[in-house]
Amino acid sequence: MRTRLRLALTGAIKARDTIAVSALRSALSAIGNAEAVDPGPAAAAGAGGPYVAGAAVGVGATEARRRSLSPAEAEQIVRAEAGERERAAREYERAGRAGQTGRLRREARVVMSVVTGGDRPGDAAGPAFHEPSGPAPGLA
Repeated sequence: MRTRLRLALTGAIKARDTIAVSALRSALSAIGNAEAVDPGPAAAAGAGGPYVAGAAVGVGATEARRRSLSPAEAEQIVRAEAGERERAAREYERAGRAGQTGRLRREARVVMSVVTGGDRPGDAAGPAFHEPSGPAPGLA
């Protein structure tokens, strides 16, 4: 899932699709946050190095191994991200804020298109996953 999101993000950046970039970065961040581990208890007072109180001593002393998510867990997280956007879009729609509604719904479609593998031309995600045709602006 992470690989597909990164590939889609690369395409969105190249296409300069800011809505897709935002949604894909958010989905990747949600997966990263889920992989984080509990930092554990704080160091005891007075513990640490000779120069800074409470400092960890040694290279990598503060590093922790991240959780490994299964593909199903990662997909569930991404689906939840899309669901949150849909729920927020409904709230904005009730409040009469069409601009935000459209953006959130598009973000949800972009994220879900990665989950379902719908990154072909004509899918709901639009041009976010494809190189723009012709030369880049300013290079012609």
